[in-house]
Amino acid sequence: MAAYQDFIQQNEDRDGIRFSWNVWPSSRLEATRMVVPLACLYTPLKERPDLPPINYDPIYCGRSGCRAVLNPFCQVDYRAKVWSCNFCFHRNNFPPQYAAISEQHQPAELIPQFSTIEYTLTKAPSHPPVFLIVLDTCMDDEDLQAVKESLQMSLSLLPPNALIGLITFGKMVQVHELGCEGYSKSYVFRGTKDLTAKQIQEMLGIGKGVAPIQPSRGSHPQGGVNPSQQLPSNRFLQPVHKCDMALTDLLGELQKDPWPVAQGKRPLRSTGVAISIAVGLLECTYPNTGARIMMFVGGACTQGPGMVVGDELKFPIRSHHDIEKDNCKYMKKAMKHYESLATRSANNGHVIDIYSCALDQTGLHEMKYLPSQTGGHLVMGDSFNTSLFKQTFQRVFSKDVKNEFRMAFGANLEIKTSKELKIQGCIGSCISLATKSPVVSESELGIGGTSQWKMCGLSPNSTYAFYFEVVNQHNAPIPQGGRGFIQFITQYQHSSGQRRMRVSTVARNWVDASINIQHIAACFDQESSAVLMARMAIYRAETDDGPDVLRWLDRMLIRLCQKFGEFNKDDPSSFRFSEQFTLYPQFMFHLRRSQFLQVFNNSPDETSYYRHMLFVEDLTQSLIMIQPILYAYSFNGPPEPVLLDTSSIQPDRILLMDTFFQILICHGETIAQWRKMKYQDLPEYENFKQLLQAPVDDAQEILQTRFPMPRYIDTDAGGSQARFLLSKVNPSQTHNNMFSWGQEGGGHVLTDDVSLQVFMEHLKKLAVSSSS
Repeated sequence: MAAYQDFIQQNEDRDGIRFSWNVWPSSRLEATRMVVPLACLYTPLKERPDLPPINYDPIYCGRSGCRAVLNPFCQVDYRAKVWSCNFCFHRNNFPPQYAAISEQHQPAELIPQFSTIEYTLTKAPSHPPVFLIVLDTCMDDEDLQAVKESLQMSLSLLPPNALIGLITFGKMVQVHELGCEGYSKSYVFRGTKDLTAKQIQEMLGIGKGVAPIQPSRGSHPQGGVNPSQQLPSNRFLQPVHKCDMALTDLLGELQKDPWPVAQGKRPLRSTGVAISIAVGLLECTYPNTGARIMMFVGGACTQGPGMVVGDELKFPIRSHHDIEKDNCKYMKKAMKHYESLATRSANNGHVIDIYSCALDQTGLHEMKYLPSQTGGHLVMGDSFNTSLFKQTFQRVFSKDVKNEFRMAFGANLEIKTSKELKIQGCIGSCISLATKSPVVSESELGIGGTSQWKMCGLSPNSTYAFYFEVVNQHNAPIPQGGRGFIQFITQYQHSSGQRRMRVSTVARNWVDASINIQHIAACFDQESSAVLMARMAIYRAETDDGPDVLRWLDRMLIRLCQKFGEFNKDDPSSFRFSEQFTLYPQFMFHLRRSQFLQVFNNSPDETSYYRHMLFVEDLTQSLIMIQPILYAYSFNGPPEPVLLDTSSIQPDRILLMDTFFQILICHGETIAQWRKMKYQDLPEYENFKQLLQAPVDDAQEILQTRFPMPRYIDTDAGGSQARFLLSKVNPSQTHNNMFSWGQEGGGHVLTDDVSLQVFMEHLKKLAVSSSS
């Protein structure tokens, strides 16, 4: 078992890939009987400091329909200088520069440990990234001041050659010129009228009487234009090193939106038009170049296209209840507006980030398409004047060990597979490039019908779920012993401006499930399967009713138990699961109770935010979201992980819970009393002081690395904020059974929710029943 865990870990470290099954079933029927689909989680830009970027172009297979990249699984004839493609078996000659290769002198792409390799494409032009700030000015002075300071700070973190622009909006939308010294000038647009890119281009006077932009940028990356003849877009998008002083002053002078707000009214805010102008401005100046629109909103859009609520405070913004009853006046129209903007932006390769900080909802539910289709960040907080926002925003510009930004632009990801596999689709932050090829399956799952996807923004954590199907029919299975191959080819613009290409090629064995079911069961990865199923469930929840999704999850779990559990018919006590499956039902139990599928007590904005995060984060972080981690600190020994259960809540313990979105420290009753009495300040209770400090230090470590920064909660058992802990733990002790005989100590939760123990009993009963 340990060896198998090592195998999974090595593959993840080397290739950034985790499969649900690490051997593959040899026919379509067997694959469907295995319940959990054949799928993988792939992190294209997983940080690999040991990977040298190779400064020559990759070698492709010569067959026109294949074009796979040379990799360690290809068969090579060193004497004849010929290689056979492992996808289509076409024989290719090596180009002349490979004349010196031999078994002793292999090029890097043939060495087995480089099954993932990164090429720097030499012919592609290099472009600086573009950052366009879209700032809401209908905020409290404190919040506005905090955003202005954060933005002024971020100017020093940007690469000096990056281009930057500023759009502010309230009732009107202002596009600021950055090219003018000594005075500020802006173009003002009405906040109620949507404009096309062409209209914006004409109104801003972009492209008049100046050499066309495109050739000057493409053919002479150094800017082969006479410097006196400024590029037309330069008035609004300037290099940081030229305008950082002017922009710092401009930001400092920004005032709250001057339009008066009557009592009982919301401020008029034109978010929909502002983002439309930002998309249009970049569309007509820098199409297909790495660019980020960074939008800061402090409230909901209340006028013009994209409005999500009226300006009268007596009508609250929509809730889940209103959505269920179809009682949302603006929702569908706003969604259509933002979805069309997201598609336009994604087609141009531009990222849209949303930083939303307000006590009420701001319309993230309608705007979720903007970050989800473009690979942008979605950050949600209560106020811009908190460390949660300030530190999260600072981390957007963090650098890796090579001192390079952890952001990539304009990525295209293509998948090649062996002829026995087809691609059903992808679930993640991307759009389809609608590339029809023989490897595309007719049955779609997620974003399907293509073998290529576009990710406008990528970070080292961005992770995508890909789902596959086995082609062979049951009567013509794939012979055992062979291997299936999948190749992921990701082309992207590196933060330095270079075009790079990362290629990961993976192989797994085919196994006949009808005779070798134990072999397949032994190669089940329950962690990645839980995340892959969670992504499927949430993708369904976006369109289906909540109860239907829960029933589907339950059905899949029961079928998995029936297929891989060992039991005697109609005898629940005889049910056993092998150790590869023991955690999986537990993950499903917590997923069913999680905020991803239970919308009660969450606003639609919160639900959209939580779901977005599960769609973009890697396996480890996703598992923490599904089943939070709980650590206990006590005098009885070093800190230890404990069960996420009410029995772990003890009076002489401090608990540290990590739910990804929150870091919570909860002091047991006894410890809380000692803390109130200030024992930690007395010299003879030094060990108590250390005990109180230990979870705080561990929490700080998590707070310093995670993006977005989690909310930090410090509370005592019985305190109002202990509810965050009680809502997550398995309610094995509730008000219904807390006085029953022989119960051990521990907290109890006032809930009618089913506990994990009861859930497992029901699951076993249904799995062994002869009627189900």
